[in-house]
Amino acid sequence: MRTRLAGALLSVLALTLTATACGGPTQASPKKATTTAANRVEPLTDTPRPKLPVTVTGADGGKVTVREARRIVPLSGSLSEIVFTLGLGDRVVARDITATFQQAAKLPVVTRGHDVSAESVLSLKPDLVLAETTTGPDEAMDQIRAAGVPVLVVDPAQGLADVGPRIRTVAEALGVPAAGKELADRSEQRIAAVRKAVPHNSEKPRVAFLYLRGSASVYLIGGKGSGATSLIEAAGAVDAGATSGLKKDFTAITSEALVKAAPDAILVMTKGLESVGGIDGLVKIPGVAQTPAGLDRRVVSIEDGVLLNYGPRTDQVLKSVVRQLYGKGAAE
Repeated sequence: MRTRLAGALLSVLALTLTATACGGPTQASPKKATTTAANRVEPLTDTPRPKLPVTVTGADGGKVTVREARRIVPLSGSLSEIVFTLGLGDRVVARDITATFQQAAKLPVVTRGHDVSAESVLSLKPDLVLAETTTGPDEAMDQIRAAGVPVLVVDPAQGLADVGPRIRTVAEALGVPAAGKELADRSEQRIAAVRKAVPHNSEKPRVAFLYLRGSASVYLIGGKGSGATSLIEAAGAVDAGATSGLKKDFTAITSEALVKAAPDAILVMTKGLESVGGIDGLVKIPGVAQTPAGLDRRVVSIEDGVLLNYGPRTDQVLKSVVRQLYGKGAAE
């Protein structure tokens, strides 16, 4: 998510990551956006004991030997969520700005905007840093490695299929593969249960993912590669941006693009919606009011720090999207 948005917004801002209903006679038409449940992770019941050292191969091809995992620094909210849900949150000594769940809230932040501060990381004397291929800048990551700190690089999440593999990868590096299998199985089973309960309508609702930062006048519509397609499709809907022909991950919103996408509902991050003044402000963005979603004020709002994580809480995200699209009682 970081790289996709950073690429789209590079010329206008440094990202600060700090989605209600759809049409159809059987669907609800709530006028007020809602959000996900309490912003907390649910650790495994039994706390695992890491068996180290282990040597693993990162997504960058580099082999990393993990000898200790007592002071862990995960450099993305998604990776932090995995470590905490595995039951090893007491070993995490810092967080990325996108780790917004409650258990991590008091940890020091080691990123500036979305750039890693090598000095801040190293000052905490970590024995393991978890990063993604999109984590940067490169100079900061090189500085951390040069200090002798093992850095495991993981592929960023792109969709639901990444949930289990990412959990198992992190768990293997932490020396708790059995806990990784347990958490991956739990997460995948919960997602499957939500998908099974999704209403099947003859006409699938069209959902457009909009990235909004009103304070910087940034209004983008997600296309192919935005990261939202998998979630939208799992909710029994169609990614309006991607199917309308938007090839880039994010494109500046225009009236023409929105008319072509013709969304029945709009998916947004909660803080993004707040930044434009809620639904009242959203429909004032050129083109939004002319879409079916804008006319019916149908908005699906999900917390920024969890929407596209594709991790242990993705079943909760999917359930919230389904409820907001189809009304109370859906996905139960």
